[in-house]
Amino acid sequence: MITEWDVVARTFAAVVAGGAIGLERSFHGRAAGLRTYALVCFGSALLVAATLYAYAGSADAATRVIQGIVTGIGFLGAGVIVKEGFSVRGLTTAASIWVVSAIGVVIGSGSYLSGIEAAAVTLIALALLRRVEDRLPTQAYVHFEIGFDRAQAMDETQLRQLLERHGFALHELSYQLHQASQLLEYHVVIWSARTGDAGALEQSLLAQPEVVHFRISPSRD
Repeated sequence: MITEWDVVARTFAAVVAGGAIGLERSFHGRAAGLRTYALVCFGSALLVAATLYAYAGSADAATRVIQGIVTGIGFLGAGVIVKEGFSVRGLTTAASIWVVSAIGVVIGSGSYLSGIEAAAVTLIALALLRRVEDRLPTQAYVHFEIGFDRAQAMDETQLRQLLERHGFALHELSYQLHQASQLLEYHVVIWSARTGDAGALEQSLLAQPEVVHFRISPSRD
């Protein structure tokens, strides 16, 4: 039989576990930090533990509460995902909030050891795997737009050669001609396996007077 002191102990442990993960997020300047993670973990643990206390350990009642928590956290996670241009940010934050809620559920049900293990694994994934990820060779996809005056515009072959000289491979290409301004635009998806290629491409384009405008938008989380 769960007592009221068990509810207090479980919610306190949840605050500590969620806060530890939130500290890592706050350190890296994320919008959701210490308070958010501590409260999410605390709230999940409180709902589960209080339900078990009120319904004398009823598994059916706890199951319904957990289902509601999962649904609610889904809405909260969706709120931190932001699309900026061609990039989507906040996916890791949304995933970690979902995991912290699950940790709260586990601790609220009385599984302290499992909750501690889950919190430790989450911290390892957020802190240490970040360093591993940064060292892995990756293909950087870039959305690239460039505009020329129609009379001075590069053709497709010249554009491909320009991109290849700077280490990019062309993945997709579309054209657009503005009749009023006689501006010819290319919209391209390009990729490179080397960091710094986008900067070199930018400097090259700035030195070409026939380029009316351009935009280089890296696409990543």
